[in-house]
Amino acid sequence: MKRPLLALGALLALGACTGDSDPGPLPDVDLVDAGTRTDAGTSDAGASDAGTDVDADAGADAGSRPVDPFADRVTAYRFGDQAGFGQDRFPEVVLGPPVGAGPFAGSLDVLSLGRGGSITLEFTGLFAVDGPGVDLLVFENAFQKLGGDIFAETASVSVSDDGVLWFDFPCASTDKDGGYPGCAGTHPVLSAPDNGVSPTDPAVAGGDGFDLADVGLPRARFVRLTDTGLNSYGGTSGGFDLDALSVVNGQLPDGGVP
Repeated sequence: MKRPLLALGALLALGACTGDSDPGPLPDVDLVDAGTRTDAGTSDAGASDAGTDVDADAGADAGSRPVDPFADRVTAYRFGDQAGFGQDRFPEVVLGPPVGAGPFAGSLDVLSLGRGGSITLEFTGLFAVDGPGVDLLVFENAFQKLGGDIFAETASVSVSDDGVLWFDFPCASTDKDGGYPGCAGTHPVLSAPDNGVSPTDPAVAGGDGFDLADVGLPRARFVRLTDTGLNSYGGTSGGFDLDALSVVNGQLPDGGVP
C-alpha cells in the first residue's frame, strides 16, 4: 500500500504535526473498532470519543499476509482531545512498515493520539524478544527543525507478553535538553518502503529503540503507547503521532526464529 510522504515545506505549511490551530480538513469517518470502519461520509473524524477506552475485536487484523516484523493488529485505543488526524485510515495507518520522510520532514502516514491518548498494538506473527541491544523500534514523525533542534512529540512505552501484566519504560518527558530519554517520538524516521532503508536495523532505520532487558521482560507481544500530555495540541493533529512499530529481535509463535 503506497502511503503519502510530505516534504518539510509542505509539512510546516499544513501544520499537521506542529500544533497549529488549523492543520487542514480531514476526511470524515465513523470508527467502530480497530478492525472495521463505516462509510467515510457518515461523521466527523475529529469528533471521536475522547477519554473512552475502546477494546478492538481480538479477531480483527489487517488481513492475511506473510510473517513480517510489524504490528499486526490494534487491541485497544483511547483518543484524547485534539485527536482525529489519521482516523480515516485507522487501523491500517499504524500497521505495516514505517513511511519515514527523512531527517528534515515528518510523514503524514500517522495517527494522532491527542492529549493523553493511548493505543495498544499486538504482534501475532513475530514476537519481540530480548536479544542483543535494541529489540523493538517505535516510529513517530519527529523531524529536525531549522537551527538543529528536533521537533518531538513524546509518548511513554509499555510492553507485555500476555496483555495483562505490563512493564513500563521510564520516560523523562520533561527533559527536553536531554532529548527526552526513554520516551518514544524523539528521532526522525529514515526508513520507508520505497527507499531500501531497513526498518529493523536500529543503526539506519531512525525512530526510537527499546531494549526489553531494561524492564526485565524476555518477550513482548503487546506494546502500549501513551501520549505524555506535554506535546503540541491544535486542531485534530495533537500529541504523539504513531507511524509504525517493528521487531528487531524476533521469535515465531512456535519458538523458532524467522
